Amino acid sequence: MDLAASGKALHQHPFVTRLLQHVNLDPVDLKSLDAIIDGEISIRKRRDLIIDGYVYRKLCFVKDGYAMRYKLLRNGKRQILNVVLPGDIVGIPGSFYERAAYSVTAITDLTMNVCALDAYVQLCYRRPQFGLALSWFAVQEATTYAEHIIDVGRRTPIERLSHFLLELHARLLVVGRAEKTSFVLPFSQEVLADVLGLSVPHLNRMMQRLRSEHLIADSDRKIEFIDVGALQALAHYQPQELAPIPLPKTA
Repeated sequence: MDLAASGKALHQHPFVTRLLQHVNLDPVDLKSLDAIIDGEISIRKRRDLIIDGYVYRKLCFVKDGYAMRYKLLRNGKRQILNVVLPGDIVGIPGSFYERAAYSVTAITDLTMNVCALDAYVQLCYRRPQFGLALSWFAVQEATTYAEHIIDVGRRTPIERLSHFLLELHARLLVVGRAEKTSFVLPFSQEVLADVLGLSVPHLNRMMQRLRSEHLIADSDRKIEFIDVGALQALAHYQPQELAPIPLPKTA
């Protein structure tokens, strides 16, 4: 990210879009963030970004593309913990442990801006708002994981599919990658089935049920919500809005 070459480029980055939801950033703040970025990298589809058990000490801010965070068990079975979307950070939580506890693989071709974890920590010492925002992001991440546990533990297949579609839409909408009632599903049915703990045939039946009940329409991976209220009721979905970061008290 070259702030000098393009002042708007950093401001339009989906990670900065998320930051601005929680903190005010002036041009000096953006320049400070730009200064710690080592560069922009492109990752090909299916390439590993983080490997379980290996040291990883970077934060990668996703500009374009999608990835998945997962655990591969000894019996060869894979559990996808979460999907990584534009504006998300690759390196949470892997970079905060001595060795990464999970793997991350690109689902599509991926473009990211990279910085060393140590450099970001030093930025937080100088400009605490970046650390506060990261804490708020971690809360969002924890909430998402909690909902995924409820998905596989207690929600029925139709409920967990509905809930995940609503979650994806909400996350993409925040960074300007979705329309008001629609979005493009960015990955295959195999990935979606793994996220939800379903077989692909079972997933297809659930998608067909949502279509037949006139809750969604889909074409060429574009998902459109026909009746958002009914879909939310089916999924027991409650939109979550984080409380604002308190402003510093003046003397």
